[in-house]
Amino acid sequence: MYRIMAMMLRANILTGKSTNVAADNLAELEELQKMAKPEVLKGYLEDFVPILLDFAVRVVIALLIYFIGSRLIKWIRKILRRALERSNVDQGICQFLDSFAKIAMYFILVVAVVNELGVETTSVVAVLGSAGLALGLALQGSLSNFAGGVLILLFKPFKVGDYIIEDTHKNEGTVSEIMIFYTKLVTTDNRTVVIPNGILANSSLTNVTQEDKRRIDLYVGISYESNLKEAKALLSELVAKESSRLEEEETAVFVDSLEDSSVRLGLRFWVAASDYWPVKWKLTEQIKEVFEENRIDIPYNQLTVSLRKE
Repeated sequence: MYRIMAMMLRANILTGKSTNVAADNLAELEELQKMAKPEVLKGYLEDFVPILLDFAVRVVIALLIYFIGSRLIKWIRKILRRALERSNVDQGICQFLDSFAKIAMYFILVVAVVNELGVETTSVVAVLGSAGLALGLALQGSLSNFAGGVLILLFKPFKVGDYIIEDTHKNEGTVSEIMIFYTKLVTTDNRTVVIPNGILANSSLTNVTQEDKRRIDLYVGISYESNLKEAKALLSELVAKESSRLEEEETAVFVDSLEDSSVRLGLRFWVAASDYWPVKWKLTEQIKEVFEENRIDIPYNQLTVSLRKE
């Protein structure tokens, strides 16, 4: 077929009917005819096969590097965690360093795999360097969270196991993990809340369980007709019977204020931080029961409606 087309193009050239385009097409056809020869194709294959085999070997080696490297990273992380635990390092620091080591080692592993595939490490570093500004702008939130995690570990406003309340967005729960960019909280109803470290480091928060003991403040109103001294004596008796009360700490029963329709009594005593909510709930119920038994009225808002007949 190539010969027929070539003969037709030559005839056109000889008859003067061809153009420069026809001459170019003839040259291309002659080149294709040369490439179609078996010896030429064989030469191309002989040149291409070594390149293909070399790339296949590189891919296999790269996969082996990644497989062995990932196993090695897990082994190093396990040794690191054991060493930190033996050193009695805070659990939050252990989690943070483990996350940082994992990211750093996997970055090195990926660079090694890319280098084995034929991409020079210097080229990768040059590309990352030229894209540093763009990456910095894109990851400024992550960098802020990383810095926040470092500040949390340095100044220790809380640690793993503490119950905290993040005042800005009112997130609260028990700290379960301090990671390189985020902190995980577990709520009382077993939900997981993930908060960026930057928010926790740059906003106010309340650490509920950092101290070993807490003071319980209870307030209850009684009517003006009720016996004030008897009500105070009943409250003092309830506190004295409470087994969880810290006896070395001060206990107070007092008149807090005189409201429009009630006398507001206050009750203060100290318990261990872990006993705070159970004791508060129990004592609130006991106050209601004791006042009812001794006819101490607890006033509540009432609405009186008068109907006038015309």
